Amino acid sequence: MFVYRGRVAHNTLYEQFAEAYARHSEHSPANAYYDRPAILALAGDVSGRRVLDLGCAAGVLSEQLVARGATVTGVDREPRMVELARARLGDRARFEVAELSEPLDMVPTAGVDLVVASLVLHYLPDWHGLLTELGRCLVPGGELVFSVHHPAADWQGQGRPDYLSTELVSETWPVGGQDVEVSFYRRPLSAVFEQLHRAGFVVDTVDEPRPLPELSRLSPDAYAELSTKPVFLFVKAFAVARP
Repeated sequence: MFVYRGRVAHNTLYEQFAEAYARHSEHSPANAYYDRPAILALAGDVSGRRVLDLGCAAGVLSEQLVARGATVTGVDREPRMVELARARLGDRARFEVAELSEPLDMVPTAGVDLVVASLVLHYLPDWHGLLTELGRCLVPGGELVFSVHHPAADWQGQGRPDYLSTELVSETWPVGGQDVEVSFYRRPLSAVFEQLHRAGFVVDTVDEPRPLPELSRLSPDAYAELSTKPVFLFVKAFAVARP
């Protein structure tokens, strides 16, 4: 049974500024030279694998997975993002609108070998319902590869008094020449792994990588920051076979 607690952090960034965000995330240092390369590295060889791209946005990561031989289904809660992903990939991948707080009915039980979730889980107050649903979608032993805001970065950057709490916070991002307020949930590192354990996942890899070396030439300041500060946390976990 799908059990969900709390509300998803709602952000106008992804509906009102979909095109601007899509352009920004395709080329930004944090996305193009740090997050997506790390996700792909943890995913490994995806040729011939069925992949669910959770929170696919405009389909940039999906396109890279398809280029590596994967069969991709992408889901996102924002209809405009799904439209952009469909326009980008055509019939090379399947994209659907889906609320992450509801069952993913478009994915059959044991219908995918790998789930990737790039910078999406921190918009959820509680992961248990979604992670349990992903366990249903994955084949036994299937993999979940995801990135989230690094707990240390959110705690220090927000100046919050209680590291161990899970709380809704906001910050301002410059996107498309405008400052946009974005809300997400900050949580301690222990909560990340507790949620995975409760949902029946076994952690294989925890990564805090550096960005691609070529970023040092394109944006020395961004390279220096992403190379020395904890910005995102990357995790690979396996779905345990259920009796």
